[in-house]
Amino acid sequence: MPRWARRELRALLSIILLSIAAAVTYGILHDQITARICVEYFTIGHPPVFGTDDPTLLGFGWGVLATWWVGLILAILLALAARIGSRPKLGARQLVRPLAMMLLIVGAFATLAGFVGHAVAMHGWVVLLEPMASILPPERHVPFITDLWIHLASYGGAFIGGIVLCILAFHRRKRMAPSLVSPPLPR
Repeated sequence: MPRWARRELRALLSIILLSIAAAVTYGILHDQITARICVEYFTIGHPPVFGTDDPTLLGFGWGVLATWWVGLILAILLALAARIGSRPKLGARQLVRPLAMMLLIVGAFATLAGFVGHAVAMHGWVVLLEPMASILPPERHVPFITDLWIHLASYGGAFIGGIVLCILAFHRRKRMAPSLVSPPLPR
């Protein structure tokens, strides 16, 4: 394999590993919080993959299992937006800050969604449907809905944020490219 191809492959893999690591880190931190809001969201609302009801273990396990593939999808799209074509290329280091900012925004959006989900569930404007409503004790319905809203907001926010991040990376490369238009000649 030519040297330039090895360099390009390393650059692509760096972006892919960065994106997966960022998604998994977000997922673990996210699920450490939501497992403590409603452990039943993981023990009853998900398949019994881990065989525990410990919120720390569930938060770690589901944080990895439910997010690595989201990170991989984002990684592939972001690597293409950052590297494909003849424009100047972005490396993983140049994407750390935008990726971190995107995840902070997604986290803020998820937090807001959790508060809204909690409020609408407390007022009875949103309720659990069957069969979950019968499986969970009534006092666990509001925390379950809160977790559900947080998780849905995180996935939705990451989807939108990932698309925006790819577009921003592509446009950043466009701004880095030298202009093809010649400056006007002096008169």
